[in-house]
Amino acid sequence: MSADQELARLLEHPAIWRGRSAARRETLPTGCGALDERLPGRGWPRTGLIEILVPRFGIGELSLLLPALASLTRGAAARWCVWVAPPANLFAPALEAHGLRLDRVLVVRAESRSPAARGAKSGRRAPVPLSIWACEQTLGSGACDAVLNWTRHRETKALRRLQLAAERGRTLGVLFRPAHLAEESSPAILRLLLAPSTRGVLVTLLKSRGGVRGSVEIELRSKGN
Repeated sequence: MSADQELARLLEHPAIWRGRSAARRETLPTGCGALDERLPGRGWPRTGLIEILVPRFGIGELSLLLPALASLTRGAAARWCVWVAPPANLFAPALEAHGLRLDRVLVVRAESRSPAARGAKSGRRAPVPLSIWACEQTLGSGACDAVLNWTRHRETKALRRLQLAAERGRTLGVLFRPAHLAEESSPAILRLLLAPSTRGVLVTLLKSRGGVRGSVEIELRSKGN
């Protein structure tokens, strides 16, 4: 293999960021053409950590992921789709109606109260919340296609470990976090800010490697309408 061929091969590694000429990543269609047009590779990255910031949990953020999750759970060699500390109980019939295979879905319950709150009075550095620890373990396990986590955690070092674990396990990691954290730095390869709109949600790309910045309104429809 020539030096040029070897360099080209190395530059195709998904961890390398080359701006708008970023190394190609395997992607998953979102199910929404308008959103695909703005995302690098025209879809969700197959590997790596993405962040979806919302003013409150439950405004429709999950609906954006359901088409991709359905595709992943129905793949010929489907791995686990793990939900870490979801803010509400999952409604299995609704997931099934959206095409997800329930036998590929795993829910990890983690205490909602962060250990940080309990350790604050001691003056010592608070440990990482259990949900973040569980998310890191599942992302890097190699047994999962996707790991979703709802969290308010803001320590950049812990989030960086999640990104590394996602790359190591070749897993799509999705963090749902509060919108007020949008101004803080994040190691996520893709960051979206969501806001309610009259037809569904307004999606704004805050950070993307090779994507098109700006906002797009996504109409959300419940299954069966």
